[in-house]
Amino acid sequence: MSLFHPPAYDKKEERLSLKNKEERKNGHYKLKQINTNQIDCDGTLKVTLALSAAPDISSNPTDIVLVLDRSGSMAGSPLANMKIGAKTFIDIIDEATDSSQDGNIGSGSRIGIVSFSDTAVADTQLITSVATLKNAVDALSAGGSTNHADAFAKATQLFDPLSANAKVIVMFTDGKTTAGPPPAPVAAAARASGAIIYCIGLIGADGIDVNVLNDWATDPDASHVAVTPDDADLEELFKDLAANISKPGATNIVIDEVVNSDFVITGVTPPTKGTAAVVGTNTLQWKIQELGVSANEGASLEFYIRHVSQSAGEKLVNQSITYSDSEGNAVTFPAPTVTVDCGVVVNPEPCPIPVNLSVEGCQDSVVIDAGNTYLESLGRILQLDVTVKNVCPGKRVALAVILTEVDSNGNEYPRGMKTITVPAHNYSGCRDVLVKCIKFVLPEDLDVSGGTPNAICNTRNLRRALSRTISTRISNAAIQPSPFAAGRNKRIVSAL
Repeated sequence: MSLFHPPAYDKKEERLSLKNKEERKNGHYKLKQINTNQIDCDGTLKVTLALSAAPDISSNPTDIVLVLDRSGSMAGSPLANMKIGAKTFIDIIDEATDSSQDGNIGSGSRIGIVSFSDTAVADTQLITSVATLKNAVDALSAGGSTNHADAFAKATQLFDPLSANAKVIVMFTDGKTTAGPPPAPVAAAARASGAIIYCIGLIGADGIDVNVLNDWATDPDASHVAVTPDDADLEELFKDLAANISKPGATNIVIDEVVNSDFVITGVTPPTKGTAAVVGTNTLQWKIQELGVSANEGASLEFYIRHVSQSAGEKLVNQSITYSDSEGNAVTFPAPTVTVDCGVVVNPEPCPIPVNLSVEGCQDSVVIDAGNTYLESLGRILQLDVTVKNVCPGKRVALAVILTEVDSNGNEYPRGMKTITVPAHNYSGCRDVLVKCIKFVLPEDLDVSGGTPNAICNTRNLRRALSRTISTRISNAAIQPSPFAAGRNKRIVSAL
């Protein structure tokens, strides 16, 4: 099953542009998208899975109107790639209706071409001649404003209200409305008359409002709207949409999603169709009894995941996602990625690995094997996390942490010193660097803070001093020392 997969991009939601190679057999629309392209180290993002399907076009004749934007901003490669995509769409429908590309749309289906700029023109009526349709597409030239309302009106006028054929409008545009009345009421009237509306958006010079496309298109939006910033994607979008329209629905759908082990699933919203359940910390299953068997139909599922790893970089959201149905359709979903920004973190010493324990129900005690440990002396461990402010790119930082204990007379006694070299970072600007897990051992027999002798729960009065020097700039030129020294003292009144 090859599905219409829209590369999704939304300036408002910062949606990621998705690119995917798919197996094309029997098919419908499918989508996997995320709602942001970058998160913090412990950030959360929303993942959307969507499908739509329709009955087989060979047994369910369909009238399709391609509505093509030829405004001035389409000049050059956008217009050329749109033409390639539109003609590929026509070829796929030709083959799907009579099992061969014989130059005629078969099985009672028809295609019409409407193009628009300042106004819209019906370049063809609903016809079956592939050559005539392609000639109409090739004849388009760019110029003028963008009148979406007239485009929807002209497309609707091509449909025969007495025809039993299904009605589909494919609106392609690269910008916002700049001429004519508001298009939303005209699109709504087309939907009310029974037309299914798909929108393909190219982010052109004027920008594009995905919310407006969602308003025009048939619900659910996720399975009827596709947006891309790259006009090279247009052929794939038209190809996927043609497969969606021309191939049959599916029954007993099961989708198993396993997200990357660096993420955990934190929540699932009820899908628009079927049921979804979390079956593990990073696994969920979505089941749909049937989709698109008797009419065009869409379904979507949203769930939330949180990043739990300490590593940064660009990461795949899903580890695997599998699809099955009773018809044996084959589906490959997109593989979105997200950039995880953990800032700059330095670990001069390994942090201890936490162990999670739980007490079940009415248990009075829990027995665990904590491994081997050896008691050298009574004492405590002080662990510091230090943030070095405003470290600029290409600079190494030498950091010294001096720890002293203060007696009742204000005298200081050394308790240790740690020196750390913080490696240079390559971010675009100056940023804070977190240095984690700087550990000091505080033996109790050295307590001068005035507590009870030989006790292990006394308050320890400690003072730490930080000194840092940005020692060298890392570059291809000669190394230039750039001294910077700062010290500050802080009294820690209670023991850590």
